[in-house]
Amino acid sequence: MSGTEGIKTVLHPVTDLGKAKALYGALLGAEPSADSEYYVGFDVEGQHIGLVPGSDEAGPVSYWHVADIEAKLAEVTAAGGTVKQEPRNVGGTRRVATFTDPDGNVLGLLQD
Repeated sequence: MSGTEGIKTVLHPVTDLGKAKALYGALLGAEPSADSEYYVGFDVEGQHIGLVPGSDEAGPVSYWHVADIEAKLAEVTAAGGTVKQEPRNVGGTRRVATFTDPDGNVLGLLQD
């Protein structure tokens, strides 16, 4: 079994990126560390909070950071999870995947 580094990233689907950026900036008391038309991210107290416009997710997704995304995805599917989105590159060496637990909750995996 491979472990995780814990939840370090939470991505929130948004419909209006400008309004969400202002609200989360006020909430977190920080300027974005990443700011583009397709993604805004904040790094605060060891957490990364991301705003994703046009996402098909119904709510925030917590991403567990792992050393080996394929191995962890195999472990969670063997334990009853269902792959929602296969691992994919989202920039540089960062890869993400999502799966659902037996109750349909969406969870994410992130490998740097």
